[in-house]
Amino acid sequence: MDNIAIQRASDLLYAHWIAGSVITELPIDIRPEIRSDGYAIQARLETKTQRQLYGWKIAATSQAGQAHIGVNGPIAGRILADRVIPSGGMVPDAPNRMAVAEAEFAFQMSRDLGPRSVPYSVEEVLAAVATVHAAIEVPDSRYEDFTSVGAPQLIADNACAHYFVLAEATATDWRSLDLTKHRVVGRVEGKTEREGFGRNVLGDPRFALTWLANELSGLGVALRAGQIVTTGACVPPLDITSGDLVTADFGLLGVATVRFA
Repeated sequence: MDNIAIQRASDLLYAHWIAGSVITELPIDIRPEIRSDGYAIQARLETKTQRQLYGWKIAATSQAGQAHIGVNGPIAGRILADRVIPSGGMVPDAPNRMAVAEAEFAFQMSRDLGPRSVPYSVEEVLAAVATVHAAIEVPDSRYEDFTSVGAPQLIADNACAHYFVLAEATATDWRSLDLTKHRVVGRVEGKTEREGFGRNVLGDPRFALTWLANELSGLGVALRAGQIVTTGACVPPLDITSGDLVTADFGLLGVATVRFA
């Protein structure tokens, strides 16, 4: 895709994000057919805000998640600072067709991991982590049927990013824990309670973080110090409606909460 087509696609998707409206799919003349073009469209989102990029999200980190959105592996998206809500805050009353909330492990980086030809190891990536947080992601899509458009268009649509909720960093020595066995409980007050484990995220949320570092490296993009990476749902998504209070309880690692206006 050329720069004009990339910009047109990004502008169109962003306009629908702001309006809360949807399209069937991108017009054929500005439709990405490969993942790299999808990421090039997504990257233009950084020009839509005056604030620095807050971080990254990973979608489809479980087989169920991949089946749900019709992809065969994880995809990455950008977390815009304008869409971040502190734990205890409120998600604005706005269109949200997915209508789910997801409990996720999130990591904040302490130093840059720049692009390179050799893949990063799990140990290298973990050495660059500053803190771990409980988090809630509230995804949505700008497509009428997000299960049918395929990975390149979903990547262009920022991997279904919408709102993101971050709790304070845990004071627990998380490096001594086996995150694969770490239990997480997601609740919608008075309605639903579901549990999951770290192993539901690509086998280990630390593996998911490493996948993200290498995905960005392959695109020539650095994972920057201070950025947050949220690693995907470790609990089955929680169905939400207006007025709901959602809690993601990570036990020793903290609790994130958010209410839906």
